[in-house]
Amino acid sequence: MKFSIKALYHWYRNSLRNPKYRGWMIAGTLAYLLSPLDISPEFFPIVGQIDDLAVLTLFISELFQVFIEEYRQRQATTRAETAGPEGQTTVDVDAVPLQD
Repeated sequence: MKFSIKALYHWYRNSLRNPKYRGWMIAGTLAYLLSPLDISPEFFPIVGQIDDLAVLTLFISELFQVFIEEYRQRQATTRAETAGPEGQTTVDVDAVPLQD
């Protein structure tokens, strides 16, 4: 089995996008960020913060992608529910009679 950063990234991304594991991945990421046990501890001035910053950046970007995809899916289902028989969108209009 070959270990690489790319494989680790894809595993993290796929696990975060899976609704079954999403809560566990969020909890694990937050625990890692708040934990004093890291790949490189914080008592090293700059190197200690680099791994936390990288994990935080990856976490936020992937979480926003998940939220954006879910928002787009909701918009698509809302549009599909309001579509008419030939895919036309129906619009509710309150008619007001005109006085001559």
